[in-house]
Amino acid sequence: MPTMTKLQYIWMNGELVHWDDAQIHVLSHVVHYGSSVFEGIRCYATASGPAIFRLTDHIRRLFDSAKIYRMPMPFTPAEVKAACKQIITANKLDSGYLRPIAYRSYGELGVDPRGCPVELAVAAMDWGKYLGAEALDQGVDVGVSSWSRIAPNTLPAMAKAAANYMNSQLIKLEAIQHGYSEGIALDVEGYVSEGSGENIFLVRDGRLMTPPLSASVLPGITRDTVLTLAREQGLEVREERIPREALYIADELFFTGTAAEITPIRSVDQITVGAGRRGPVTATLQSAFFGLITGETPDKWGYFERVNER
Repeated sequence: MPTMTKLQYIWMNGELVHWDDAQIHVLSHVVHYGSSVFEGIRCYATASGPAIFRLTDHIRRLFDSAKIYRMPMPFTPAEVKAACKQIITANKLDSGYLRPIAYRSYGELGVDPRGCPVELAVAAMDWGKYLGAEALDQGVDVGVSSWSRIAPNTLPAMAKAAANYMNSQLIKLEAIQHGYSEGIALDVEGYVSEGSGENIFLVRDGRLMTPPLSASVLPGITRDTVLTLAREQGLEVREERIPREALYIADELFFTGTAAEITPIRSVDQITVGAGRRGPVTATLQSAFFGLITGETPDKWGYFERVNER
């Protein structure tokens, strides 16, 4: 996993502050009750300068998450988008990872959050390959977690909220304890859901499948991108419930996510998937995805937003 490197500035409540000064009070509501929503966004170095991948979609999901949790946002979507671009420029980055986060701050201590104002920050950082650079070719070893994903009508899976990631931490920690790079969680009915921080895709007989949103999965931006690219490639795509055992007999499996991008899975519960490395469908989709970044694949969907408009 990439190491966080301290940069110069973080955007905080409309101002650039020095990295070490971007602090909150220990009695802030978010510290005690996990009351925050956030995004992870990639900025890539392109021939036209730094460009942010699907910025508008990420910020829309941030505001959707806030609405679900009844958090009145103190800035508009346009202002948050501008902040994302500003923090890349201020830190003189050509590429990196952005973390906008809206959180309930200092006010009152209690479950009722209304007395705690919502604040917003945007950080940028250097960020490599989340599961390792070699994983993009060789794949990773994973295990099915004993922890299920959150049940419907408990915590909203469609919101990218900090509280949801306590569940993700349990999945990740268990996987590491068992010697795996990542875990795969099932939903409460025993069907495949997602990884600790990634969506999952399965290939069988040339068909591409991924769990539906009803399987307690986050509506991933990269997931949506892969669905679009797959249809562009003429692949048959299905969003349907996937039983656990389908993981073992899949021809290919891969994770998707802003951090993970498209990462193959080479084994599940020590059972080899396909040839035990990246398969041809995964390779095709990786080529199309990373082709967007290099400019080899036309960005006909307008996914990239340049940081420095000329």
